Amino acid sequence: MDEHLKEPDGHATDPNRPQWLTFAAVVMFTVGALQLISAIYFLANSTRINDLSHGAFGPHAWVWGVWSLLLAALSLSAGYALLQGRTYGRVIAYLWAGMVTIEGFLMLREAPWYGFASIILAVLVMYAVSSTSGWGEKG
Repeated sequence: MDEHLKEPDGHATDPNRPQWLTFAAVVMFTVGALQLISAIYFLANSTRINDLSHGAFGPHAWVWGVWSLLLAALSLSAGYALLQGRTYGRVIAYLWAGMVTIEGFLMLREAPWYGFASIILAVLVMYAVSSTSGWGEKG
């Protein structure tokens, strides 16, 4: 393999990575960063967040903060692994998409556009990961 196609950690990169998989990784990085910011606001009990006191976790904003931290960690690690073609990234991306879909349905009453957008992004990530299942690690 050409040396210019190797990353610093020694893993080979493929210039023919499916575009859907790259899309999924970019979504994972973007949403991970936004979830991290959201977690900070929830944990600080900021007034900038939507009133979720009548939602699934009641007035406990810190629970939403922990949930957002978990989703951010999953999202960022899956995005990195997807770019490398690792099976771990696919498994975590499916898990993340399922959790975000659940979050989207929980948020529909309090923040309908956010909930709807979350569900659509999760479905697109699931499609991207499933439609590119032949690319990546072998074995």
